[in-house]
Amino acid sequence: MSAHCVAPGAQAKRFAAYLDRLAQAAEHADRATPLKSYCTGLLLPGERKSVEPMAARLYPNNVRQAHQSMHHIVADAAWSDEDMLQAVGGPMFCRRWSKRDRS
Repeated sequence: MSAHCVAPGAQAKRFAAYLDRLAQAAEHADRATPLKSYCTGLLLPGERKSVEPMAARLYPNNVRQAHQSMHHIVADAAWSDEDMLQAVGGPMFCRRWSKRDRS
């Protein structure tokens, strides 16, 4: 480890575990990295939270490919909504979201 690297703290570990749950709910290994990148990009500083600026901040040397894969995750969410909602917030969140959709 370099002098500037810091071992991940408890918060970073919890976030990584959360992203792993979301990636599993995405139902395909090819979706894991773009989904994790998109979620991470939403938390980065910067006013614009659209995909291209997030891709540029996360992958400055590979913006085009990162933009394409992250955009695909957002535009073509081919997973079970129920499974993803369960991963996002657990059973209570899933039930509340389902009730809201029916109202």
